[in-house]
Amino acid sequence: MQRINPDTVAKPASNYSHGIVHRSGGDRLVISGQVGLRPDGTMADGVEAQAEQAWQNILNIVAAAGFAREDLIRVTTYVTVPGQVAVCREVRDRALEGHSCANTYLEIAGLAAPGWLVEIEAEAVKE
Repeated sequence: MQRINPDTVAKPASNYSHGIVHRSGGDRLVISGQVGLRPDGTMADGVEAQAEQAWQNILNIVAAAGFAREDLIRVTTYVTVPGQVAVCREVRDRALEGHSCANTYLEIAGLAAPGWLVEIEAEAVKE
């Protein structure tokens, strides 16, 4: 994979890449939006805890599919509580352990259930 961060575009605001080039022909994993639900069905409490659990769910799905965190190429984070970008970046950076991929962060009015504060969807490609 090739990361694209040209000098003709402002430097990324945190640890992500503006673009990712991957050869078609590899395996592609599309991960549905993950929320802060633990394996036992209970919801983590608060934005940070829900983001951490959502990331753990993503990494568990990545591993179950035979991929690695370094195969993640795109992440979209939806948050219902305004002003949480710094918290979500910190959680993402811990989860990705230095790996950078294309990233979008959105603050939205709501998710599928009232107590859900964070939902993260992702894509991975294994060449």
